[in-house]
Parts: sequence; C-alpha cells; structure tokens
Amino acid sequence: MVRLLCLVLACSASVFAQSFEASLIGGTLSIPSKSQVIGTGSADPASGNYTMYGGFRIGARMALNQGRFLGHEFGYAYSRTSLDIPAATLTVGTGLPSQPGSIATVTTTTSISTPAPQGFYNFLVYFAPEGFRVRPFATGGVQFTAFSLPNDYGNRETKYGVNYGGGLKVKLVENWGFRLDVRQYNMSKPFKLYNNTGRLLMWEFSGGISFLM
Repeated sequence: MVRLLCLVLACSASVFAQSFEASLIGGTLSIPSKSQVIGTGSADPASGNYTMYGGFRIGARMALNQGRFLGHEFGYAYSRTSLDIPAATLTVGTGLPSQPGSIATVTTTTSISTPAPQGFYNFLVYFAPEGFRVRPFATGGVQFTAFSLPNDYGNRETKYGVNYGGGLKVKLVENWGFRLDVRQYNMSKPFKLYNNTGRLLMWEFSGGISFLM
C-alpha cells in the first residue's frame, strides 16, 4: 500500500511538474498588401487611402510549461509601424487680395510613425516532450494592441484580436537557449476611418534569447 501511494505521488508530481522560461525577442512586423489599407479620408472611396506598413518589433515573453507537451505564455511587445496619409491637393492664389493672380497647385504627402504596443496570452503545444533540446511548437492566443499617433499617447485606440503560429525552442546549455517565432495577429482596423473594411493582419518574424529554469 505504501509503495502504491509513493508511485501515485511520483506520477502526480511528474504530470504537474512545471518549468519556467523568460525570453527577450526582436524582429520585424509585416503587414500583407491585402490588409494595408485601413480606410479613406472621407466617405468617397476615391478620396485617398490611409496605408499602414510594418516595422521593427521588440518584446519579452514568459512561459510556464505544464506537463510534457503543454505550456502557457504571457508577453509584451513594442512595435513601430508607419502610416501613409493620402496626398492632399491645395489650390493657392498668388495674387493680391481682390485682384486676379496666377494659381499654384501644391500636392503634399505625409508618412507618420505609429507606435503599437501589445500584450498577449498564448497556449502552447509542443511536438517534443519536456527535456528535449529541440522543441517545435504550435501556438494560439489572444492579444490587445494599442495604436497611437506620435506624441499623442493619451489618445490610444485599443484593438482586441487573436493570434496563431508556431516556432522552435532550442536549449544550448543548462539554463540558456534561443527561440524562433512566426505568428499572425488578426484584429479590426484602427483610427475609425471611412471605408475601413476587412481585418488588419500583422505577421511577426522574430528570434530571441531564453533563460530556462
């Protein structure tokens, strides 16, 4: 009876054993062309497109691995995207007031950076058990992304969505390793512009250094 109890306790400890990982990541954020247009300046679809492009991405992830094949991950990332504002045509009179004069047409275009900090939770499924040096994994989860314009952090617009992807974790030495991640983030488009149909898709391609316990 005592031996059976010891065996049950040992199996339970193995099933519920957990390991901890902390990672610093860096990489790029890419927006596919079909998702780049986030709206127009007026209700007229021909009034000009506001177009968002990807940029760099840095962040941190913490994973709590449960059992041999499962894990839970929390993280924060900062991304810097850019937004192209459509050209505006201005008609300027060069003559004196109340007098005829020549007319000059000036076309201006503007590109601004758009910070996009993000927090997320993901569920992990590994294709190799705990203890293997090379562990491919698939992942899915939820996130929030807070878009804002430069120097206007008090006026953020937060979008909620889902993400999915996969990656690879490699253990180099006892407490250190590296990881590679590919994920797609899916959410509604920010800034409440006209004709903002469809979803905003963002691809993350990143790598990082991990501390393992």
